[in-house]
Amino acid sequence: MSKLIEVKNISFSYNENNNIFNDISFSVEEGDVLCILGPNGTGKTTLIKCLNGLHDVSSGEILIKGKNIKFLSFSDISRSIGYIPQTHIPTFPFSVLDVVIMGRAPYLNLTDSPKEKDVKIAENSLKILGISDLKNKEYTNLSGGERQLVFLARVLTQQPDVLILDEPTSHLDFGNQIKLLEIIEQLSKSGLAIIMSSHFPDHAFLSSNKVAIMKDKSFIDFGKPDTVVNEVNLKNAYSIDVKLIELNDSRKICVPIKTNLSLKLD
Repeated sequence: MSKLIEVKNISFSYNENNNIFNDISFSVEEGDVLCILGPNGTGKTTLIKCLNGLHDVSSGEILIKGKNIKFLSFSDISRSIGYIPQTHIPTFPFSVLDVVIMGRAPYLNLTDSPKEKDVKIAENSLKILGISDLKNKEYTNLSGGERQLVFLARVLTQQPDVLILDEPTSHLDFGNQIKLLEIIEQLSKSGLAIIMSSHFPDHAFLSSNKVAIMKDKSFIDFGKPDTVVNEVNLKNAYSIDVKLIELNDSRKICVPIKTNLSLKLD
């Protein structure tokens, strides 16, 4: 199976003196779900922005279907990679269908209008996610969970090979977190490769077949969830004790252990 994204020894710095991350390498293939774990400030979002061409790496190379990202246009990248950032603040009261049709932008010239084919692709994306009933509603009037699904539909309308999701569940309630992870799992079964960052180690067991733990500007481990997400690695990453518990369905959950922190309040 061919590699959709191949990352070779990349480093990134906003200046020449202080790298945000160093010497990171990995690859994803069709159907992979890679979950990148790690504490705040470790460089997960910066890494993700390098993967979709928003930042240029300082060294190393990123290959998208065998082609160096540095030599690809924004439209070329967008046809292969769909990206959902951590936050998206809606400004104009477009209808949901109009927002989703915007995902066809990589295939249209500046003077082009969406064609019937583009509309059908957008409507199918809404159908896949089970939100066709929202298509005529104003995007600005939706709940946070609904907006996240609409934005995902917009990205699917790009028809990419890879989805890159920066903490996709961070603003969702407990139920919508699980719903989105189940959608991610189903999309991967359809052949999409997915790279997502998360603050929740449990998410790696729910939807991923590959996990990276990022700490101190690099990956401290990379591999299968059952191997990588262990008590030693989690303590190393988050500086707290963690207990792994196996449920009856053989799925593991991560339980943080209280530190009994004592504060002196004068």
